[in-house]
Amino acid sequence: MTIVRVALNVPIDSLFDYRLPDASQQDIGLLVRVPFGKRHMIGVIVEKVQDTQVKPEQLKAVDEVLRSIPPLPTQLLKLFTFCNHYYHHPIGMIIMGCLPAKLPSTKLISKINAEQTLFMLTEAGRGISIDSLPARDKAQRNLLTQFQAMGMVTNKQAKVISQRAPQLLELFLTRAWIEKRYTVMPSQSKVLPLPTLNPEQADAVNTIVAALHQFKTWLLHGITGSGKTEVYLQVIAAVLQQDRQVLILVPEINLTPQLEKGFRDRFPALSVICLHSKLNTTERTQNWLLAQAGTANIILGTRLAIFTPLPKLGLIIIDEEHDLSYKQQDGFRYSARDVAIFRAKQTHIPIVLGSATPSLESYHNALTGRYSLLSLRTRAIKNAALPVIQLIDTRNKLLQEGLSEPLLNALEKNLSQNRQSMVFINRRGYAPILLCKSCAWMATCSRCSSRLVLHLQKQLLCCHYCGHQQPAPYACPHCGDPDLLPFGQGTQRIEAALTKHFATARIVRVDRDNIQRKDAWAHIRQAIHAKQVDILIGTQLLAKGHDFPELSLVCILNADASLYSTDFRAEERLFSQLMQVAGRAGRATTAGAVLIQTDLPDHPLYSALIKHDYDHYAKKLLAERQTVDFPPYTYQTLLNAEAPKLESALNFLKHALAIAPSSQSIQIYDPVPAQMPRLKGYERAHVLIQSHSRKKLQDFLSNWYTELSKISKAKVRWAIDVDPLEF
Repeated sequence: MTIVRVALNVPIDSLFDYRLPDASQQDIGLLVRVPFGKRHMIGVIVEKVQDTQVKPEQLKAVDEVLRSIPPLPTQLLKLFTFCNHYYHHPIGMIIMGCLPAKLPSTKLISKINAEQTLFMLTEAGRGISIDSLPARDKAQRNLLTQFQAMGMVTNKQAKVISQRAPQLLELFLTRAWIEKRYTVMPSQSKVLPLPTLNPEQADAVNTIVAALHQFKTWLLHGITGSGKTEVYLQVIAAVLQQDRQVLILVPEINLTPQLEKGFRDRFPALSVICLHSKLNTTERTQNWLLAQAGTANIILGTRLAIFTPLPKLGLIIIDEEHDLSYKQQDGFRYSARDVAIFRAKQTHIPIVLGSATPSLESYHNALTGRYSLLSLRTRAIKNAALPVIQLIDTRNKLLQEGLSEPLLNALEKNLSQNRQSMVFINRRGYAPILLCKSCAWMATCSRCSSRLVLHLQKQLLCCHYCGHQQPAPYACPHCGDPDLLPFGQGTQRIEAALTKHFATARIVRVDRDNIQRKDAWAHIRQAIHAKQVDILIGTQLLAKGHDFPELSLVCILNADASLYSTDFRAEERLFSQLMQVAGRAGRATTAGAVLIQTDLPDHPLYSALIKHDYDHYAKKLLAERQTVDFPPYTYQTLLNAEAPKLESALNFLKHALAIAPSSQSIQIYDPVPAQMPRLKGYERAHVLIQSHSRKKLQDFLSNWYTELSKISKAKVRWAIDVDPLEF
């Protein structure tokens, strides 16, 4: 009896055994349809075994093997297994959650295959004599003649030759006369001349290219505007010359169009595909299949793209490697950056982590020699300098809708010189608080421990955590006072204030509220480059990787809020964010300036920011982390629990601690409520576990996870978060 072990999308960390007659090693990685309880599910064959602990009468057979869908490669299955062991999440949920949702659709696959398949003649096919084929079978003779004449035939061309083309193509594939390949139309862009590299860029390119044959982690630390993208492009060119694939991860979907255009312009004859959540299911499945077939040369995607099957992978690039978006915060809580490093090691290829403000973990690894550091300290464009950063002390200044007089004057001067400006405030909506002055009532979310944000244009109160919306009240629900006060500023309020102050200026707001349409950001970006925008107002969406050559002034509001956070990473994140935002100014020949409104002008963070001194400030933060024994000098894990009542979550955590394995090398803290105790209707709490040894921590977690999985999940949902970034 041949038995296969199948991964299914169920919250049980186990593979499930099924009978599959005549199963072979080649069946590993194939999708199958199997009975599971009273339903039928799609799964993936992970192993073929001879024995099972399931009783013969209970062992069910596989319903169907979906052979029309190419199998997942063994190396990718090993990557999933690593994630299962490291992040302690059910293996089936990992595998099935990383596949395109429509992948099991045979109808959809057939449609994509019909549109995207190219059949190539093999050496065996070239050696076949037409006369050896049956004289009566003119269709078979004509089709092979076409193959031998052209070397390749598309589905469409084959159907013109004969209506029997599908059957004949299958026959030729069985005889190994032809092979199937997916194809994609290359870009029609013109080839652009290569820019001249400065010495630092050239050294970085040459150093990485010299090590393309081995695993190595490069930290490319380049100031904003230093030409990291050009380094990527020239290293990619060297990899493509070896007929290998390149995977580039970016933190935000909104960064992909700009990078995609750059890659298509540089490599017009090659196929560049994108993988992100704004693609529809057919587009994502099609691009995933192109990548799996090895036809796509450059794969550009967000964090989930790290699990794309790539048979010819030669290089991985993680752009803006410090970004929080690479860490999945729910479900399968993985770090795409860390998984990418493991995948590069597994595949014996180099990986490049690029950032103007590397995460302290990556920077520490570079300082200790685990990563190799490459630095770009000058801007790539000749005569382009880093912007001058100035602080506006707002302690004794009267603000107009959150805007100081010096800041307004600077905007007015920039407008008079016909230059672009950007106002950055990392808070969308009109006002974060709606307050009653009479009774101090505040609009709060019933499902989260958060206030509702006022969106004045739509007269709505919105929760930015769970998505709850309700009409804004005309009077206080408690005392009836109609004089409700919007307190604080968001992007919409700043937009209204600037529109009132600069009536003739062309002002555009960029936040998640107004770029929800698929092409909205592309149109805004085009308008910015066409000089049809004078003042740009936006959130952190504008801070990452965008290049606006005409932008000369950046104004930053409400930066101090992060300095009051209890999160030990808050200061690192703020410094990184402000460095990134400031870096949008003066990227071309126009001089740049940055104004920051602050009540804390003497804070060391701002002193380092003015000097553009990442290295000194990062070393200071690392010294503080070492003193208090925080990452990267220790390894952390959270056991999260959530329930309708906080008491239930805390009781679960206490029970979890009671069954935890004893270990002297593991430090376990008491259960506490999360920083946001209530989220989406659930009360949340967690336990922090840390150790100086990653291996000992993982051994502890493996044993503990086994015991935790035995606890009933009826009242409490729990999850292990390895290397957490949010508490």
